[in-house]
Amino acid sequence: MSSKIVLVTGAAAGIGKAIALRLQKAGWTVYASARRESQLTELAAAGCRTVALDVADEESRVAAIRRIEAEAGPVGVLVNNAGYSQSGAMEELPLDRLRAQFETNVFGLVRLCQLVLPGMRAQKWGKIVNIGSMGGTLTFPGGGAYHASKYALEAISDAMRFEVRNFGVDVVLVQPGLIKSGFAEAVVAKMDEVEGPYASFNAAVSRATVEAYERGPLARLGGVPEDVAAVVQRAIEARKPRARYTVTASATFLMTQRWLLPDSAWDQVLAASFPAPGAA
Repeated sequence: MSSKIVLVTGAAAGIGKAIALRLQKAGWTVYASARRESQLTELAAAGCRTVALDVADEESRVAAIRRIEAEAGPVGVLVNNAGYSQSGAMEELPLDRLRAQFETNVFGLVRLCQLVLPGMRAQKWGKIVNIGSMGGTLTFPGGGAYHASKYALEAISDAMRFEVRNFGVDVVLVQPGLIKSGFAEAVVAKMDEVEGPYASFNAAVSRATVEAYERGPLARLGGVPEDVAAVVQRAIEARKPRARYTVTASATFLMTQRWLLPDSAWDQVLAASFPAPGAA
């Protein structure tokens, strides 16, 4: 292994913060990143190095990688964690918001891989860990934009895993289920409260999201950011990591349920939690 330099994106809070802290304590040299370095003071105090990185901005992406390489050498491990969920019915979702969703969750992620891979190939070792979601294998109403970005990450990870393995680089996809990390609140905050044919549907999606993550039966099958961090550490320290790691019982349960059920039966499952727009 040539480099113990780890770059974690979206490390200001939640899963990214937990990953950065765990890997730093485990002896890795961690660069924790966020759009503003001022968001990372706690991680800096814990021993992490910090760098400003807006994954949706090319100038920021290039500057961050160049700084890390100048200070410490090539990135050995890239943990692509930065992302968010843009919710709302597809008919009413402005295209600029859909593009922004993909710019952060997909295009920024791919570009960071492109920027670190030359260094990984040169040292013949590297790990790319993409934080996906159980939402890359199943879809909840009102979350089409987010789920589409996570489905894209499934394909990207599969393609890259084959393309870079003979250069000594492993690509791993982590699929968390329900994680109590402020995700539900962020989803609700990004939903517009407007009148129209989907007004009651959007409100129900907000309620169902909070219920699932905080109070409902599935919440008991959820986890915390540290659960994801533990899996990421296991993946990057494994000599031959698995292609996919599922995190939390909720992910295992829902992904298995979706795999077993035909579309019509899955729609019935969803109907128990979400009202159908346009129904009398």
